[in-house]
Amino acid sequence: MKMFIDGDAFPNLLKPIVLRAIEKQKIDTLVVANKKINIGKSNHIEYIIVDLGADEADDKIVEMLSENDLVITADIPLANRTIDKNAHAIDHRGAMYTKDNIKQYLAIRNLMQDIRDSGEITKGPAAFNQKDAQQFANSLNSFLQKYNKN
Repeated sequence: MKMFIDGDAFPNLLKPIVLRAIEKQKIDTLVVANKKINIGKSNHIEYIIVDLGADEADDKIVEMLSENDLVITADIPLANRTIDKNAHAIDHRGAMYTKDNIKQYLAIRNLMQDIRDSGEITKGPAAFNQKDAQQFANSLNSFLQKYNKN
């Protein structure tokens, strides 16, 4: 298993959590973004900078993705493409995207986009906080424990 990090808008609070997991589990990890992102120093991390563009990082991740890899992203369309390739996806707040729930996440995301496109002002997500980081850490740890048993 490789781990891919969608570096665009990756919360700073998650960097030490992910770095510890990478080092402890010796997970080959690719951080993909359109600008320099630093998770930390590790022999297991490769940084890939893609061209500017809305889906450049997403497209690169999907291109390199294999079955059972893990993608960390808050981008629901990327998570959907990940699930379509029989890989795993987790968001920054610890929600695991699965075949059972990804279409619902995508439908809600698209509905909210349609509402915003019609001119309605909507609230964005709540500010990312320490509780979110802890939930992410718990979810990542749980996933890695299950994955390592198989």
